[in-house]
Amino acid sequence: KVVTIAKSKKFRDHHGKVLLEGQRLIKDALEAGAVLQTLFFSTMGHLKELPEAQLKRANLVKVKFEDIKTWSELVTPQGLLGIFSKPDHAKMSYPAAQLASSLPLLLICDNIRDPGNLGTILRSAAGAGCEKVLLTKGCVDPWEPKVLRAGMGAHFRLPIVTNLDWESVPANLPPGILVCVADNKEPGAPAEAVSVPREKSKPRAAPEREDEEGAAGERVPELATQYYYENWTRTPVAVVIGGETQGLSPGALHLAASTGGKRLVIPVVPGVDSLNSAIAAAVVLFEGKRQLLRRHKQEDERQKLPVVG
Repeated sequence: KVVTIAKSKKFRDHHGKVLLEGQRLIKDALEAGAVLQTLFFSTMGHLKELPEAQLKRANLVKVKFEDIKTWSELVTPQGLLGIFSKPDHAKMSYPAAQLASSLPLLLICDNIRDPGNLGTILRSAAGAGCEKVLLTKGCVDPWEPKVLRAGMGAHFRLPIVTNLDWESVPANLPPGILVCVADNKEPGAPAEAVSVPREKSKPRAAPEREDEEGAAGERVPELATQYYYENWTRTPVAVVIGGETQGLSPGALHLAASTGGKRLVIPVVPGVDSLNSAIAAAVVLFEGKRQLLRRHKQEDERQKLPVVG
């Protein structure tokens, strides 16, 4: 059962369970209010630094380290595995320090399918002080073991809303938000230089007129393009990071266009391919954080100015 929870998204979803491994991750989960059902441990020492009140409500099962080693995907397991009820972001208690540092900055992940990339992106979002992360249906399950390891506890530091289609994304965003997309299209590049793959669907008849649909995929709106280090923040703002293979979905571009958003370009040396999605997310999010903090500082200084007259 432990191995199945770790390996099968279908099993996790059907039974409403997730598997967490290691002292730090389990402690972060318990402190955030995640419900522990069963804890497997190899020595009593593993329990000392975990919240005692939460442990009393769970089944504690002492097993041989060899058993945990068999179940674990880690090269050097710590001897601690916990089966939790699948956490509900709306019921979690996120760390006070995280909430105090939260900014009106959101992240939308669009078809991020590599577990290591998604975990790293979530860790960057927590580090930048993002208010929330939204994952579209094309993203890898955030409760996969590799995502959890790369996230380093980010799952229990900020709300992560999963399995969204583009029609339901706006309902999870604050009113008046500006949505920007990270892209590798240079400012001033012709529109033909960028193509957006059409999302997989049933075969359909070819359009009667060429302007109904572009040859490379679904027609998408043109967005103003600028470098990521130029000013693009207003309160609040969301950034869309596209996936490793398909890039940005048409839904992401339509959403950005509907809010007056822009394409944000990270310039790289000519001939170098676009950055890894996790690196691009970190670069753009921390630039957004810098801009927002600078804006807040300027507003505070204006409020402190003496009133003349």
